[in-house]
Amino acid sequence: MDASIVQAPITQANAKEREALNRGDAPEGWSAKRLAHTDRDARWTIKHGKAFYGYKLHGNVDARYKLIRELKITPANADDGQQLPDVLQAANTRDRLLADRGYDSQSNRQVLQARGLQDGIARRAKPGQTAKVRLNQRNRTINKTRARVEHVFASLAQQGGKCVRAMTLARNALAITLQCAAYNARRLVWLVKSAGPSAWPA
Repeated sequence: MDASIVQAPITQANAKEREALNRGDAPEGWSAKRLAHTDRDARWTIKHGKAFYGYKLHGNVDARYKLIRELKITPANADDGQQLPDVLQAANTRDRLLADRGYDSQSNRQVLQARGLQDGIARRAKPGQTAKVRLNQRNRTINKTRARVEHVFASLAQQGGKCVRAMTLARNALAITLQCAAYNARRLVWLVKSAGPSAWPA
């Protein structure tokens, strides 16, 4: 499980206008036409010291086949870890969930326990913790497999699925979902072809 930013066209607004938009209000002096061309659902977020504007795709990806199993679209400033319960797959066929340190919380571990899933969430170092050899080793082991979700996000970017043009969360969620469906279709065709005729049912 992981999340990836999907950028949207940046709305030009000063700090006061941005504050009004984030409250769901119309900034003072803005015309109806300007509001109609403003995405009032997208949000700013910071990642690796760089600012991004738009939405976030939270994805649950099959580690073996790299197919997207579940997804959720939120504004870009949504906390990754809080989305975990909504992106778990009810019909999961594996007994372990892998995720990065952004999902490291007691509440998420309780969710996994309640679903009968093994905890494969990377750990954050505790304040003042100095002996982190075992922690780092555990995280590296998890990340070797968890990184496969990054391959999916890279493929989505190649097919144009890492940016949107619509003006609302609902419309952009539909656009991103269709991009994910297109990715899954392409991936499934590749999997069938790579398996060869011997893998097909008689």
